[in-house]
Amino acid sequence: MALTCSDICKFILAVVLPPLGVFAERGCTVDLLINVGLTILGWIPGVIHAFYIILKY
Repeated sequence: MALTCSDICKFILAVVLPPLGVFAERGCTVDLLINVGLTILGWIPGVIHAFYIILKY
C-alpha cells in the first residue's frame, strides 16, 4: 500500500487534531464519534486511533 499526498496531509491533521484526520478519511461516521471520545480521554489514544483509521481505509 503506497501513501499518497492526501494521506500525508491526513496524518498531519491527525497529529494536530485527531478527529480532523478521521473526518477527512471517513466523513461523519461512528469512527469519528469514537475518535472524539478517545481524544477527550487523552490526545495519544485519539492520535493512535486516527492513524489506524487512515492506514486501514
